[in-house]
Amino acid sequence: MTQTQLQIGPHTVQPPVVLAPMAGITNAPFRTLCREFSSGKGLFVSEMITTRALVERDAKTMRLIHFDGTEKPRSIQLYGVDPATVGKAVRMIVDEDLADHIDLNFGCPVPKVTRKGGGSALPYKRNLLRAILREAVTGAGPLPVTMKMRKGIDDDHITYLDAGRIAVEEGVTAIALHGRTAAQHYGGTADWDAIARLKETVPEIPVLGNGDIWSAEDAVRMMDRTGCDGVVVGRGCLGRPWLFGDLVAAFEPGGGAGAGAGSARPTLKEVAAVMRRHAELLAEWLEDEERGVIDFRKHVAWYTKGFSVGSEMRKRLAITSSLAELDDLLAELDLDQEWPPGADGPRGRTSGRNRVVLPDGWLADPYDCAGVTADAELDTSGG
Repeated sequence: MTQTQLQIGPHTVQPPVVLAPMAGITNAPFRTLCREFSSGKGLFVSEMITTRALVERDAKTMRLIHFDGTEKPRSIQLYGVDPATVGKAVRMIVDEDLADHIDLNFGCPVPKVTRKGGGSALPYKRNLLRAILREAVTGAGPLPVTMKMRKGIDDDHITYLDAGRIAVEEGVTAIALHGRTAAQHYGGTADWDAIARLKETVPEIPVLGNGDIWSAEDAVRMMDRTGCDGVVVGRGCLGRPWLFGDLVAAFEPGGGAGAGAGSARPTLKEVAAVMRRHAELLAEWLEDEERGVIDFRKHVAWYTKGFSVGSEMRKRLAITSSLAELDDLLAELDLDQEWPPGADGPRGRTSGRNRVVLPDGWLADPYDCAGVTADAELDTSGG
């Protein structure tokens, strides 16, 4: 029997479903959409916040940590490589009541993060990982601290089991594992067996699985197969915020692995209405209609995947700059189209990458972190 709730410190997450932090995606407007479809159930995490930028009160970062008054618990993901800066950021969150839950990013595989020793590169340096976790947990006080990571840098530098034990020893509340290495990026198939091994290695705390969850049925299968305590959903909800409604239904009594048959299958008219609302929410959040619609453009291909829209119309939708223009273009679509088979399954980036960009000499010693300084911190948030 798949469990139907997850405990993150004092917070009960029911169903045991978490929106993965995604740079440029999981801002307040997108979280609002997902929460509307889930009736507020689940846990929805901010996009990545850089600790240095937070401590320095960077204007963009301060906007990114804004939470709607109905978001409970408020969940922030932090990125940092310097223990002292991470500690300052965590204490700032506590002192100023900026969030109810702190997640630490040790999973990002993008070069601008890994070349500074951050994200999925960092757990290789065991002592540095321990120092960051200790500063965060100590500074967080009553707030639960969780972490998200990958299996390792590549198949020759696997770190997740060591990192899991360090996390338990330092008081981390829960761990999410993306079943890929940094070298895989988003290519290939996620290793769900690694999630099961991590659960066996750290039975003291909840383990959440991440990778290749494209449907509610996938989420239930992952939990049944791995024994994990919850799931983290990322690319599967791109252009499909209603997936969180499916996930809620799958974990309700009578749901389960067969719940996929009852998944949302909106018509293009219904999808267009969600697109319009998404763009409007972004315009309100940014307090600028043009900027909001421009920010929405990246979502067009995800929302329209599989539908007969046409390449020319897709191009026109991807250069809109006002809500009125978006309305006019959406009205030109054949809105009576049913949900197409091609709209299901993988979405977002799927290519792999063979080489991970790392600081010079990073792999020479898995314990020595003398070369990592506060200068390695990123100064902007959002990934």
